[in-house]
Amino acid sequence: MDISQLETFLAVIEERGFSRAASRLRRTQPAVSHTIRRLEDEIGEVLFERASREGTLTAAGELLREYAERLLKLRGEASAALRELRSLERGHLQMAANEYTCLYLLPVLDRFRRQFPQIGVMVQRTLASRIPEHVAGRNVELGIVTFPSEEPQLRSISVYTDSVAFIVAPNHPFARRRKVAIRDLGSEDFIAHNVASPLRRRVIALFQQHKTPLNIKFEMPSLEAIKRFVAMGNGVALVPGLTVRDELARGELVQVQVPELRIDRQLLLIHRRTATLSHAAQAFLKCVKAIAAENGAPFSFRRDARPAPSHSPAPDL
Repeated sequence: MDISQLETFLAVIEERGFSRAASRLRRTQPAVSHTIRRLEDEIGEVLFERASREGTLTAAGELLREYAERLLKLRGEASAALRELRSLERGHLQMAANEYTCLYLLPVLDRFRRQFPQIGVMVQRTLASRIPEHVAGRNVELGIVTFPSEEPQLRSISVYTDSVAFIVAPNHPFARRRKVAIRDLGSEDFIAHNVASPLRRRVIALFQQHKTPLNIKFEMPSLEAIKRFVAMGNGVALVPGLTVRDELARGELVQVQVPELRIDRQLLLIHRRTATLSHAAQAFLKCVKAIAAENGAPFSFRRDARPAPSHSPAPDL
């Protein structure tokens, strides 16, 4: 049986007859009768008392009527839900970020919430190294990382440029200096994140290049812990600039320039290259693009230049 058969079946019931149902459906009475006979043949039951001219139902007809009404109601609800989804009156967006990259998302999510308050958003905290596989594996729709992914099925968009900040406590001797040389850092106790990262490897390489010891005396599980420990006067640290803007503004930490440690990093928004993005994800990308256009650097919206694989065209965003 199909929906059109059930619609005809219910029309006969509601109009209390085949001829009136045919008039309502703008069909001929023989066509309506044929549809009902075909439905009866498919389910193997007689649905209407043939002796009645008012479409009196048999027991099987009464049972089918209940299910037919439920099915058509569900179809109407599904159509309404899809209309709401297209108009962004409902929907859900799942993203992956780590402790650091989530900070970039905050102003974008603030705008997105104001424009589309009915859309639910879940940002999963994930190790940076695992974000590409979560996106490629369809666990989330969007991810934000600080390194280009090697996954050919992923597409990236540069959305923010951040610089690494060398931070000290306000009472540290370096706090009174505008800048220091990397060789001045050889005797300092560094506080670092306990998860290996491309940034950490790059910093180690720079210290080796300048023949300067890098004394990592403390390793912490979060950037928040690192910042607080530095503010207490227990050492110095190199952290993403995005993560210390508030502390610098409040005077809880001091940033000192180290010319040899000028490290800029691109934050990249990634998604599956061949995916048909949800209406919610497309709206989110429009918010990202609008913020970049309004604010300029360090915000941006630049898609990667790599061509899509020849067998799978890139989606139109």
